[in-house]
Amino acid sequence: MSTSEPSMSFNAFVRAVLDALETADVRYLIGGAVALAAWGETRTTRDLDLVIDLPFEALGALSLELEKRSMLVPVDIMLDLLIEDRADLPINAIHMVSGYKAEMFLLKPGDALREAGLSRRRLVDLGPSLGQVYVHSPEDLILNKLRFYHISRQTKHVRDIASIVLYQADALDSAYIERWVQTLDLVDEWQAILERIAAL
Repeated sequence: MSTSEPSMSFNAFVRAVLDALETADVRYLIGGAVALAAWGETRTTRDLDLVIDLPFEALGALSLELEKRSMLVPVDIMLDLLIEDRADLPINAIHMVSGYKAEMFLLKPGDALREAGLSRRRLVDLGPSLGQVYVHSPEDLILNKLRFYHISRQTKHVRDIASIVLYQADALDSAYIERWVQTLDLVDEWQAILERIAAL
């Protein structure tokens, strides 16, 4: 192994972050490319995206558990992000040896989409190295990727959404997606993606 390669696998990093969250009793779900492995076409990534419900009383425990796993996230940084109401910024936990990063997006009062996502999270088995983990439902993963596509216009989100729709097909709760698409004002983006999928 060259010195430029990480000393741990990405899956080992994911498992370490989840172990920290579970030990600190923090409700979570995995999103992004890792969750995509459960519902669509697997895509390589070096980042772990999560939604977490972090109560004030768990701040110290989570900071300590992350530190035990070579990720330094002080309590005051977590607290600042938890009470920040001007921007949707994640808690970044970077593994000091490998450089892998976990972006933990916080559930805050009034965030109906993340609350719905956490209430509908699915427990899935992502293989021997990760085991059973909580991930976004396929519908909520589509909605979140649609939202990020609206913000960033990164085409990876379109590809990911298309793969979920094609892999899950009639198993998707289309009515749920349509309700949220209307609520989030993402009708145009959703229709454009559906048209592209239909043309495949």
